[in-house]
Amino acid sequence: MADPQALDEVVEFTSGLIRIDTTNRGGGDCRERPAAEYAAEWLAGAGLEPLMLERTPGRTNVVARIPGTDPAADALLVHGHLDVVPAEAAEWSVPPFSGEVRDGVVWGRGAVDMKNMDAMILAVVRSWARTGVRPRRDLVIAFTADEEASAEDGSGFLADEHAGLFEGCTEGISESGAFTFHDGAGRQIYPIAAGERGTGWLKLTARGRAGHGSKVNRENAVTRLAAAVTRVGEHEWPLRLTPTVRAALTELAALYGIDADFGDVDRLLEKLGPAARLVEATVRNSANPTMLEAGYKLNVIPGEAVAHVDGRYLPGGEEEFTATLDRLTGPDVDWEFAHREVALEAPVDSALFDRMRAAVQEFAPEGHVVPYCMSGGTDAKQFSRLGITGYGFAPLKLPEGLDYQALFHGVDERVPVEALHFGVRVLDRFLRTA
Repeated sequence: MADPQALDEVVEFTSGLIRIDTTNRGGGDCRERPAAEYAAEWLAGAGLEPLMLERTPGRTNVVARIPGTDPAADALLVHGHLDVVPAEAAEWSVPPFSGEVRDGVVWGRGAVDMKNMDAMILAVVRSWARTGVRPRRDLVIAFTADEEASAEDGSGFLADEHAGLFEGCTEGISESGAFTFHDGAGRQIYPIAAGERGTGWLKLTARGRAGHGSKVNRENAVTRLAAAVTRVGEHEWPLRLTPTVRAALTELAALYGIDADFGDVDRLLEKLGPAARLVEATVRNSANPTMLEAGYKLNVIPGEAVAHVDGRYLPGGEEEFTATLDRLTGPDVDWEFAHREVALEAPVDSALFDRMRAAVQEFAPEGHVVPYCMSGGTDAKQFSRLGITGYGFAPLKLPEGLDYQALFHGVDERVPVEALHFGVRVLDRFLRTA
């Protein structure tokens, strides 16, 4: 990239977006419109015609299209979300919505999830407007609301109500890929996401006989719920290897000079050492209890108790997931999906993956690019309804000791300025060739 202004702007935009508090507390408690207006203004300044779209007032999405030079080529979706998870200011070293730039680092909620990528997109688009660059294929730029909750006001709304804006899009890129993973032994690994586990957020409800806390009660809803939650939380899920995870293990094994023994995956993970963190959460389904609700007074046994469980299932694993929950919850506890989304799989032998790999390696020749599957999910789930194959590609070159994955939804979320510069260069290179 021969446009130094883009390097300054990516820092400015990251800090500027962080300063706009778009905390999503769930249940509709969020307002992305100020951030959407910020993004739309910079897109318009680059000669584009951004559309601002809302399902619910204040829950704003932005969509714009950049025409490519090859009208016969499929379009590419480039998307990022504008909302962030809550932050407790008292726990932070800096105010979480300050966007402070200190010692070469941008601090604040959204610095990695994912206002950094939003800023990279804006910086690249504006650089192209200044230098006259056009991509080969149409690019559809989308900044979405509500990713951190149900996506009903964001990508779900766009996919269901405005599918025409994504006409021709066959592939897409977004968060959680192409970041530096240091293995502690000098290797720098760049995982690119080519899959996501499905989302199964669950509500468990136990019912029983209400009564006085001093009396014997064999139909205690709290006891029934606690037993079911314990069974769910302690369950050992069986191994399930998807094509993406197999590809990840194969490439990592080759990097470390060991056999990719799929007959003993747990042992293979041990041999991979710290690099196993890239895949260990995606070799099985999972269900983690996260919230409990019961009772209104200490000496009253309630007639109902509720728990919430964060469930995730691999591509092809949803039937196993639901059957297992039926068995673990038992006859005294009902369960239902509070939110449910599909698992995704994307080919790792595609031309697009090869171009992502090449873009990273041009600016990080010492790095080793591997595919991986995300343990969580992104807006790619909703856009998959339109036949769009999604990848995680938000490039960052990170220093050793900065635990990128721990910063997602964590305290003192931050991103180095040099990482943003790297990201802009790689994204620019990739989007020119995609």
